[in-house]
Amino acid sequence: MTQARKLPPLGALRAFEAAARHLSFKAAADELGVTPTAISHQLRLLEDSIGQRLFVRQIRKVTLTPAGEALYPVLRDGLDSFALTLERLRAGPQRQRLTLSATPAFVARWLLPRLGDWQARHPEIDLHLHASEAPVDFSGIGTGGSADAAIRYGRGNWPDLHSELLLPSLFAPVASPRLKLRKPADLNNQTLLHFDWRLRRRDTPTWKRWADEADVELDVAGGLRFSDESHAIQAAIAGQGVALLGLPLVAAELASGALVQPFGPVLQGDGYHLVMPPERLAQPGIVALQGWLRDAARDSTS
Repeated sequence: MTQARKLPPLGALRAFEAAARHLSFKAAADELGVTPTAISHQLRLLEDSIGQRLFVRQIRKVTLTPAGEALYPVLRDGLDSFALTLERLRAGPQRQRLTLSATPAFVARWLLPRLGDWQARHPEIDLHLHASEAPVDFSGIGTGGSADAAIRYGRGNWPDLHSELLLPSLFAPVASPRLKLRKPADLNNQTLLHFDWRLRRRDTPTWKRWADEADVELDVAGGLRFSDESHAIQAAIAGQGVALLGLPLVAAELASGALVQPFGPVLQGDGYHLVMPPERLAQPGIVALQGWLRDAARDSTS
């Protein structure tokens, strides 16, 4: 059986800590809302209980004895810890926050429309979306570009990181139905919409690669060029031209008829991968995020 602690009254300990901090019985009394006489009485009780003097009482000032100097920091730190714990309890459970980085187009076109479902499933977790094409800093939250996890377009071969394919990506010509495209040759009478690829390879889904696979003569140098894929999508919806777009990012517009995919060929792109340091896989928030993304990806391709 655990032996009961033999401690002086809490009031005496509080009186000592305040008096030792201020080195003034009057200031301690003002802080605790009592009289200096009450403080002096509490301190006498404490000194009697431990059998040692804690203060050297002088005219208009007091100083700590060696015993008082030994007791003060221990009591001060204990009361600070006590107050901090009580404050945390009053504030209630702390909400968890996750930062998910993704390319601007993926954030705008795929993640944002699904945030309502995330909030319904996990109201206890605040999800912060960080839109960027830049490499992700996984070293810690709080600096620019840092994240708990990221969704990146690529082949999935990021060294020392866990990578899981969420969505394969196919690319095809997409346009407003107002343009009335019927066959690939019709593109010669339309404005081609381009967007800049951060990394370009020989198999990058560009208009040149598409024209080669379609065996169509096409002026791929002209048209409108955008820095981001989402801007090219908006231009296509507005009927400003024809864009070679990743179909997962315009699935809603294709389903509603705001955009049409008039013809092929369809180009195989890379994929959108969930990427993070492997040691984070067991974290509860990451488990919840991973499960939600898997379900959303499956629903969007079914």
